[in-house]
Amino acid sequence: MKERVREVLERDVNPMLATHGGGCELIEVTEDNVVKVRLKGACGGCPGARATLKGFVEQALKSEIPEINQVEDV
Repeated sequence: MKERVREVLERDVNPMLATHGGGCELIEVTEDNVVKVRLKGACGGCPGARATLKGFVEQALKSEIPEINQVEDV
């Protein structure tokens, strides 16, 4: 599953976040299908980071990989 998550991040998530000076790095995928990521660049310190994480990153990942339970920023 880790490779599938990495692929979605690189193909769909990071290009969009890059338009705002940010990015998203995969840290781990737990045994209970929780994806842990780190928002980078402008996204890391942005006041809207939580909305970006839940409203965009999590949605993009779950639409491609429905077995994901949650996405967390670490």
